[in-house]
Amino acid sequence: MIHFEKWKIILILGICILGLAFATPNFFASKTVASLPGWLPNKQVSLGLDLRGGSHLLLEVQSDEVLKEYLESIVEGTRAELRRAKINYRNLRVDGGTTDEASLHVGVDIVDADKVDEARRLLREIESGTLLDSDDLANGGVRYTITLNEKTARDRRNSAIQQSIEIVRRRIDETGVREPTIQRQGTDRILVQLPGLDDPEQVKRLLGKTAKMTFHLVDTENSIESAIAGRVPPGTMLLADHDSASPEMYLIHKRVMVSGENLVDAAPSTDQRTGQPVVSIRFDTRGAKLFGKATTENVNKPFAIVLDGKVISAPRINEPILGGSAQISGNFTFQTAQELALLLRAGALPAPLIILEERSVGPGLGADSIAAGKIASIVGMVGVVVFMFMAYGLFGAMANVALIINIFLILGALSILQATLTLPGIAGIVLTIGMAVDANVLVFERIREEVRNGRTPMSAMDAGYSKAFMTIIDANVTTLIAAILLYIFGSGPIRGFAVTLAIGIVTSLFTTIMLVRLMVVTWLHARRPKTLPL
Repeated sequence: MIHFEKWKIILILGICILGLAFATPNFFASKTVASLPGWLPNKQVSLGLDLRGGSHLLLEVQSDEVLKEYLESIVEGTRAELRRAKINYRNLRVDGGTTDEASLHVGVDIVDADKVDEARRLLREIESGTLLDSDDLANGGVRYTITLNEKTARDRRNSAIQQSIEIVRRRIDETGVREPTIQRQGTDRILVQLPGLDDPEQVKRLLGKTAKMTFHLVDTENSIESAIAGRVPPGTMLLADHDSASPEMYLIHKRVMVSGENLVDAAPSTDQRTGQPVVSIRFDTRGAKLFGKATTENVNKPFAIVLDGKVISAPRINEPILGGSAQISGNFTFQTAQELALLLRAGALPAPLIILEERSVGPGLGADSIAAGKIASIVGMVGVVVFMFMAYGLFGAMANVALIINIFLILGALSILQATLTLPGIAGIVLTIGMAVDANVLVFERIREEVRNGRTPMSAMDAGYSKAFMTIIDANVTTLIAAILLYIFGSGPIRGFAVTLAIGIVTSLFTTIMLVRLMVVTWLHARRPKTLPL
């Protein structure tokens, strides 16, 4: 334990130099670091919301809307199958859910008593994962009720939450916010923390839109006036355009000809004919085929573009569009066109989001937290340094040098990994300062014991490190396991504490077992002392 090969010495010194190099940018202003050459370390520790300031949003996913939409698709499938089989029906719609969303179901009355069994067979085959119940009607027919089983409903809710998290992440990444925290909280909520963003209005606009785009044919056969009066024909829906001042109403078919899910790109551009801002879109292979087929079969018919339940525009199809590319116009400004393109690129949310909680953390509060953390770290380090020097003299001074290098290694590791440093993370660093000298205390006390037993300085040093080695490893590995578990099962601030604690344990092991031992062994071989200064 008191002999070092040259390659080990070079490795130890190299790690220390790299740690110092990667930690150094944190002591300069961001503008100064940005002006450094690219080949120099230029990453700084990323500060969390509680240190840097920013915005905090708690969102709730309206996952019940996903179930309603799924049941609406079952309604359309049921209508098509019953018409194909020429079975008379009435009252086909989604019912329930006004006070208890678990009561959502599709109901349909089968009028033909002699076709009840055939209708039951068709309804069972329409969609898996559903339950079919029936009640007799007074006229001899049957009222069938289709409900989702518990597993199907749960899976669709979970899928909506996970998809919403991914879409929220894409939208926020497009804004350029660094190191956002986006994670699930509870069963149907999403926590969003945006360090450095003091004005959350733009993000709220982006997250508040579902951005679900669909293309429908406009119903030109039925009267729009009758629909406005309340007589909406089956299979159609009455929608307004996006003009809030004087909206125009459209009667469109519910059948989706092309879905926004088939979009692969969207970008703001300018219409060469009018000079107005538009959004250029491009479909994938399947979307291009569907769009080409829809425009080929419906030339000279109006084609409605619907975004979040409102008609953006309903242009007439003058000729088939077969290239898979199109333009969306709708009295956009350049900013609104840019925001719509961003939303379409990120994808549509499967369900609306409601902002339950919103608050901003000022940078002044973060600066106060950093200052308090610095004071706590300095006080802790001074206390440890004084104790080690008074208790172990020269060897304590070597341990103190290693402690300072240990802090630089922690900062360097945080900078390289771009791990977010939070206030609990600073607490982890302070705790590491106290724990960093524990291993040195074990070694030095063991050496003292060996000296008292009559060993020579060389022999006592060798025995001290050899016998304390496994104790040091056991103590630190158990703490490291606790830090890993905190990171896996914790969230937010708990993870920040776990990250700094885990990094601190690894760097402390390195500085104790390798760096301090190298300094002690180098001094021992250079001086050849008769007694040890312990």
